[in-house]
Amino acid sequence: MCGRFSLNKTGDDLADDFLLRSIPPVMPRYNIAPSQPIATVVATPENSEPHFDFLLWGLIPSWAKDPAIGSRMINARAETVVEKPSFRAAFKRRRCLILADGFYEWETIPGQKTKQPHYIFLKDHTPFAFAGLWEHWNDPASGGELQTCTILTTAANELMEPIHTRMPVILAPEDYAAWLDPDYYQPQTLQGMLCPYEAEAMDRYPVSTMVNKPQHDSSDCIEPLDEGVPEGD
Repeated sequence: MCGRFSLNKTGDDLADDFLLRSIPPVMPRYNIAPSQPIATVVATPENSEPHFDFLLWGLIPSWAKDPAIGSRMINARAETVVEKPSFRAAFKRRRCLILADGFYEWETIPGQKTKQPHYIFLKDHTPFAFAGLWEHWNDPASGGELQTCTILTTAANELMEPIHTRMPVILAPEDYAAWLDPDYYQPQTLQGMLCPYEAEAMDRYPVSTMVNKPQHDSSDCIEPLDEGVPEGD
């Protein structure tokens, strides 16, 4: 799964990396959590040019009666996304890039009550894109609209296997255009993009348990544990 991630690049850097005309100012984030607005790239039938947007993390299906369902929809399994009622409509027409430069996973250690968090990133420290889906949800009571998203996950690669059986899908840059195109729908081709990222291109290290609390959102969250960062609660 993927329950926390980071993005500490500036808007200009992200615009260059993802070939966008512009991106509004983006504050560095080191501990992005579900229900928060996250940086994405989307394309729609009304605006087919990929563009930047903030979406709430936790997908609310258009048919949902209660927006609280979004808290259970932060991830979607790549293997079943075509069939699942919560995700299949978005998979057809509302795919997005979710921008990140690292993510966290927690390792269960025998004899230890608290799981050990690890920070995972690309060895060249470049930002990357998770495969995401997004949805509109209209509040029947207020008439307001929410735009929400979820991160697709797949089987863990060799780097991730020692700490978890799943990992978020990191898309190859050459797949961005097809993934974003709302008029493109070839299920087998799209699902073929949702594979474990090359382990040799990634790295990880343990970090402080301060990342366990969303209110901790500083560069200390991504510091290697052996560099003297104090343990958090």
